[in-house]
Amino acid sequence: MRAKAASINTPEGLPSPPERTFSVAGHILTAPKAVPGLHLVATPIGNLGDITLRALETLAGVDIIACEDTRITRRLTERYAITAQLKPYHEHNAALARPKILERLAQGASIALVSDAGTPLISDPGFKLVREVCAAGHPVMALPGPSSVLSALSVAALPTDRFFFEGFLPPKQTARRARLAELARIDATLVMFESGNRVQDTLRDLADIMGARDAAICREMTKMHEEVRRAPVSELARSADTLETRGEFVLVIGPPAAGAQIMNEDALDDLLRSSLQRDSVKDAVAHAVELSGRPRREIYARALELAKEAKKQTKTDISRKDVDGED
Repeated sequence: MRAKAASINTPEGLPSPPERTFSVAGHILTAPKAVPGLHLVATPIGNLGDITLRALETLAGVDIIACEDTRITRRLTERYAITAQLKPYHEHNAALARPKILERLAQGASIALVSDAGTPLISDPGFKLVREVCAAGHPVMALPGPSSVLSALSVAALPTDRFFFEGFLPPKQTARRARLAELARIDATLVMFESGNRVQDTLRDLADIMGARDAAICREMTKMHEEVRRAPVSELARSADTLETRGEFVLVIGPPAAGAQIMNEDALDDLLRSSLQRDSVKDAVAHAVELSGRPRREIYARALELAKEAKKQTKTDISRKDVDGED
């Protein structure tokens, strides 16, 4: 660590350059100017004490900190007395902000990218920026640190040798169940995010599709009200009504048991309905055969039934619109 206690001694007659400093436990430390380039800095997911010394030195040493929400990042910089300039970079302004960041990098600036919490780019903005910075030939440096994905995976008491990170599931139930049916075929521990207002519904869908698997609900990781529940998915779904839904959730689902690769009928129907909305019967069947583990003949027959039902429903909806129009 290059940071050192700040000195007030300067050569006589020479102007003192502005010092880049940060504070830890009441001690003021100086930080050298960060090297030019884009620094991807992981920040705490709840407990501000989880920041690394290298991250603090870098945040104090850069010219600009690009962040999702300046109000949230300011809590961190004020905690450690960092005075670097904060600039917003989020999904709504990214197209306008990226060229400005690239221009500053071309001028030799050092810029840190942080998310509201955790490691940048993991379900957060940043991929397009990193891609364009690399294409322009500027250095990109990663500073590892807190991650809700790895934190939840480590406390779930589930296999960690292979895992698949899904991020957020679709908010609509039909699409969510279809996606869960696809995920059920992956021979690995699954890690996904969910919001408090949907977590109970998602647990019930998980129980229908993966009910026998061991799982963990991790709420508010590293925060004051951190809570971890471990049980089979079906049991977690039965107690979903007692779950505190305030906060942020990471769901960890164990891998399928050997031989438990056959998709149930409800999950198959969800998968077919979702596929038939965008694909032909032939393509929907091929997709379902790959994911479900069920015989093609059975899937084809069911796909025809569902396609017929969908066509009939469409005609009914059109007829109702015609009647409404006459009125």
